[in-house]
Amino acid sequence: MSRICQITGKKAMVGNNVSHSKRRVKRSFSTNLFKRNFYWPEEGRWIRLNVTAAGLRLINKKGLSACLKEAVASGLVKTI
Repeated sequence: MSRICQITGKKAMVGNNVSHSKRRVKRSFSTNLFKRNFYWPEEGRWIRLNVTAAGLRLINKKGLSACLKEAVASGLVKTI
């Protein structure tokens, strides 16, 4: 499975390591991704999501149901 947040859609970015002499070497900026279990009270069950730290804060702010509804609408999560 690719390292993409299922709530925000964030994925790895590509950039450069820049040394003191300004030499540039390609590198990857990976996401701060976690596998977390969430209890979904509307369905009465647990679900497992790959979520970034920003996605966790978004779930705490908006609630799990609202975030899942937006994620399904944008195609980040298949129907659960």
